[in-house]
Formats: sequence, C-alpha cells, structure tokens
Amino acid sequence: MAAKGFLASIFQSFIRFFALNPLAIWLYEWILKNQIKGDAIPSHIAVILDGNRRWAMCRGLFPADGHFEGARKAEEFFDWCKEFDGLKTITLYVFSTENFRRPPEEVRKLMDLIRDYLNKLATDRRIHENEVRVKIIGRVEMLPEDVREAIRRVENATKHYSKGYLNRAIAYGGRAEIIDALRKVALEVKAGRLKPEEVNEEIFEKFLYTGFLPNPHPDLIIRTSGEERLSNFLLWQSAYSELCFLDVYWPSFTKRDFYRAIRVYQQRTRRFGA
Repeated sequence: MAAKGFLASIFQSFIRFFALNPLAIWLYEWILKNQIKGDAIPSHIAVILDGNRRWAMCRGLFPADGHFEGARKAEEFFDWCKEFDGLKTITLYVFSTENFRRPPEEVRKLMDLIRDYLNKLATDRRIHENEVRVKIIGRVEMLPEDVREAIRRVENATKHYSKGYLNRAIAYGGRAEIIDALRKVALEVKAGRLKPEEVNEEIFEKFLYTGFLPNPHPDLIIRTSGEERLSNFLLWQSAYSELCFLDVYWPSFTKRDFYRAIRVYQQRTRRFGA
C-alpha cells in the first residue's frame, strides 16, 4: 500500500509539473501539432464561443470583463488557425438573436466591444497580408447604427479577398437564417426568375447567409463551456459536421485545446451517410 501511495504521489507531482511548467506545456503543444499536421486538417472550423460570463463570475468580475477576454481569445484563435494551410474558413458565433434578451447594459457594452473589434479588424495587418475576407452573418438590421457602420467598413475593406474567410455570426440565429432564405426564394419564384421545381439543396444554399463561401459546411464545430448543443447555430450547414464539446470556458481555451479538438476530428470516420 505504501508503494502504491508513493507512486500516486510521484504521478500527481508529475501532472502538476506538466500542467504548470512552460517548457513542458510548449513540448506538449509541439508534439500535438506535429501529430495533427500529418493528417487531414479541417478546411472550415466553426466555434461557439461560450462561457465568457461564467468565466468572469468565477473570478468575481463583471460580465463585460469576460466578453473582453473572449474577444482577445478570438484574436489568438485566428493566429492559431493561420498555422495550418488547409484551414481556409473560420466562423465564430459571437452574438445570437436570443442574446438581445440579456440586461440592456450588458448588451450595450457588448455592442461597443463588437464595434471596436470590427473597426480594428478593418485595418488589421494580418487580415490584409493573408487576404482574408471578413463577413458578418446574421440579421445585421437588428444592430445599432454604429455597429452596422463598422460592419460596412470591414466588409468593404476585405470584399475582394478570397484566400481565407473569417465570418462573425452576430445577431445570428439558424432558424432565422433559414426563414430569411425561404423568403428570398419565394420572392425569386414570385418574380418569375426561379421555378418551384428548380429549387433544390444547391440552389437553396445560395440564399443562406453563407451562400458566398466556397465551403459553407463546417468540417468541425467546437463548443466551449461544457454545454453540448448547437444553440441555433448553422442548423442547415452543420448537417454532417463533426462536433467537439470542451469543458472549458472560452477565455480559458488554449492552443492545446485547439490541437486536441483537431485530433478528435481526425480520429473520426466521416461517411456522410454512405
């Protein structure tokens, strides 16, 4: 028994050392990265950025502090994605249509943060050097005018790029997206530009918010915070996406978590119903 206790103590000490030692962390990340680089990399990754408020609450902070840290993590995440040549499209679920139900002061601070982030993104050197098109998907008419102006600025500044795509889902809802697409299809049919019998999945997808993307279907969807549901995110596009749910709040999401999510994706067999 004493020997077992000694071994358990040694193992726990090793785990603590590994978890806190920067060199050990770097080594583990290096091993993970080299493991996944030898296999298929998702071309489109979508992320449900969940847990900002709970992250702040656990630290005795205000919700706005959690959202601020979440925005900083999104910038880090973009840099991590650039490490993989095959990863061309990133879609981040930032603010849902349901989030408007939150306290007005929290929504206002979130809108200010989103506006400032988009204005910064419009002149971001990384965006322009990598020729990444930035697009906001959702019911943007629901957003304040200053946020809509920031959206116009960043979209106009990047509209000619096509080497990569960074989508921010703001005032977004998957059901709302499908309803909006149906309305557009109905108008096309009513105007005589489209026959009902011509409507198929390929045609319908062109009317979705993601209709401009070369690959609108995420290969991998990651959700942080431990919740295991899509929460009205990309309902049409996610039909065959691989789902990875992580028990970590978004501001605490690490590069190791990202690599592990890709490794989970690589370990699955994608049959697409075949």
